[in-house]
Amino acid sequence: MFIEPTQKGIKKGWIEVICGSMFSGKTEELIRRLKRAQIANQTVEIFKPKLDTRYDIMDIVSHDDNRIRSTPIEHVQSLLLLTSQVDVVGIDEAQFFDQDLPDVAHQLANSGTRVIVAGLDMDFKGKPFGPMPELLAKADYITKLHAICVKCGDIATFSYRKHTEGDTVFLGTKEEYEPRCRGCYNI
Repeated sequence: MFIEPTQKGIKKGWIEVICGSMFSGKTEELIRRLKRAQIANQTVEIFKPKLDTRYDIMDIVSHDDNRIRSTPIEHVQSLLLLTSQVDVVGIDEAQFFDQDLPDVAHQLANSGTRVIVAGLDMDFKGKPFGPMPELLAKADYITKLHAICVKCGDIATFSYRKHTEGDTVFLGTKEEYEPRCRGCYNI
């Protein structure tokens, strides 16, 4: 594959993964990194799953209402068509995408694109979630964020769902989920 040269030599790409439980600040950190890339006059494209309409149909929105414009997509293969000549690709809620996401991120990084992905590393059952395990394995940089346990105030790494019926994929907010530490999650 041809790698486009830059003024400083070879254009280098990589994969950054921001993971953790719900309410740990993953989207906030993703938005922060993407805005810094925009300030640096880099070409940035941002994507989220089409099914995530919790706060806005188009924008990626953190629980603190920080937001950035994005393109909702249904299939990750469309990223390859929508990201030519892009310096940075941002992807939120990665756990909701299909198993092609790690390979697509790998292709983008190999073509010289910086890929920043944010998502839950575990579902509400404490199991690895969607394409996240393989993304973590392929990542060049990993940031694991922690929330605060609502029960005891310790560091929370689990997303506790207040009801257990229904599918694993269930979009929700503080009414449906809460961050818990290992001890309080297992009570």
